[in-house]
Amino acid sequence: MNPIREVQIRAFSKEYKVQIHSDFRGLGETIKRFYPVSSIFILTERKLSGLFSKFYESELSDLGIPHHEIYIKGGEKNKHILRTAEVYNKLIELGADRKSLILALGGGVIGDFAGFIASTFQRGIRFAQIPTTLLASVDSSVGGKVAVNADLGKNMIGSFYQPEFVYLPLIALSTLPKREWRCGMAEIVKHGLLSGGEYLEKVSSNDKSVYDHTSPELLELIIGSILYKANIVSQDERETGLRKVLNLGHTTAHAIESLTNYRRYSHGEAVSIGLLTAIILSSEKQGLDPSWIETLKKILKAYDLPYHDKSKSTQVAKHTLHDKKNVGNSVRFVLLQSPGNPIWDIPVDLEEIASAFKKQKKMN
Repeated sequence: MNPIREVQIRAFSKEYKVQIHSDFRGLGETIKRFYPVSSIFILTERKLSGLFSKFYESELSDLGIPHHEIYIKGGEKNKHILRTAEVYNKLIELGADRKSLILALGGGVIGDFAGFIASTFQRGIRFAQIPTTLLASVDSSVGGKVAVNADLGKNMIGSFYQPEFVYLPLIALSTLPKREWRCGMAEIVKHGLLSGGEYLEKVSSNDKSVYDHTSPELLELIIGSILYKANIVSQDERETGLRKVLNLGHTTAHAIESLTNYRRYSHGEAVSIGLLTAIILSSEKQGLDPSWIETLKKILKAYDLPYHDKSKSTQVAKHTLHDKKNVGNSVRFVLLQSPGNPIWDIPVDLEEIASAFKKQKKMN
């Protein structure tokens, strides 16, 4: 079955397509384009297999290629370097070789983890992303950043490793709880701020009514978000410059996640809070119109996204020192001069971070 829409990703190391489909019909035909494939390994959560295997099983069986499922536990705490050994051993046990194909079926944690496994097993075998969450659809499945966590930092061990393709089945979004919708929408709002212009207007003019996998407005937001990220990745695959803008909101987000042991917020919810921190700092340090503080708060509220947190401001600021984008003891932020005009590697003092975060805590 033909996709609803395709977006071409032109990274320096590889070109590939993001295919948006209504369901899993067409997955088998997509895989056939990458023959020879000796075997297929679906790395996923057990609960996701229970939800979706009835849809993709017939697609894979018709290929006549051995296929196996390897179950991974979801959640950031399970995306740890110590969790990789059992997966490597399982691949070896099941006879994976250089012509095998890994399918990363799940959200961002599964995509990051499975992509890291693919990039390192036998010095790299092919893999594809099949995102089942809104966040993975518009963010982590596109661009080739794969990683696992260490004890003291998120995504500290990883690589840039592009998939063969991204297959986005919209039907998977129908199973999402409200929190997962919010998680993905935070990234869409981020892309809107970075893009500015017409796309930001689309983001600003909608609300949580788009939390419906059949929504035409949602489809437009997804496509716009992927197009924005595709444009950035095509110019800077390995994050040496421009791609750093995609970290807008993430410095504070990673600090909050670390401080709360990844239990209080989903990644997207933490990014949502971090976006407002960045906008407050942008108004103070880069001349962004201060009215955008209130405007962003209204956008976040429209999508039922959080915009402040009860953590101690000084502790959040201290935890930003663990961010991998830092240089020495200097905390580096992505800020906005105006919507659509981001600037990166801006040094921010811990006192300034704490002050901005404290202002958020006082907002109604």
